[in-house]
Parts: sequence; C-alpha cells; structure tokens
Amino acid sequence: MSTSTDVSLSSYDEDQGSKLIRKAKEAPFVPIGMAGFAAIVAYGLYKLKSRGNTKMSVHLIHMRVAAQGFVVGAMTLGMGYSMYKEFWAKPKP
Repeated sequence: MSTSTDVSLSSYDEDQGSKLIRKAKEAPFVPIGMAGFAAIVAYGLYKLKSRGNTKMSVHLIHMRVAAQGFVVGAMTLGMGYSMYKEFWAKPKP
C-alpha cells in the first residue's frame, strides 16, 4: 500500500494575518460591514447613558436594527460590485 504525499499544504502555510488580508482583497465589503457593525455597537453603548426616557429594550432594538441594516447594505453593495466585475467589467479577449 502506498500513500500519496503529493498533497499541497499551501493553504495551511498562511498565518492568520495574511489570510485575513487575502480574504479582504477577495471580498472588500465584508471587513467594511464588520467595521460598521462594530462602530454602530460602540456608538450604541456610548449613547446608552443619555437615552433619556427611552426604555432599554427599545434602545437595544434600534441599535440592532441599525447594525443589521449596515451589514445588509454592505453585503448588497459587495454583491453588486462582484457582479459588476464578473459580468460588465470583463476585459474583451
């Protein structure tokens, strides 16, 4: 019985930083969505003190909807960008 040792381990040679950079170049709107989500959550936590008479649950629901809306918007823009690159911006052979 012989075992095949020709398996390429190139994907395992990457460290986490270079893999994150490579993935961000492939899909640039994913890190934008993640950063926007984190920014909205941080803003919501900052504004938590000065929410006035608004109930805590209503404030949290508004922040969740804003964060999810930003992520969905970034995903939509990313899909539009990838469709543009794939179908309309193809170089002519």
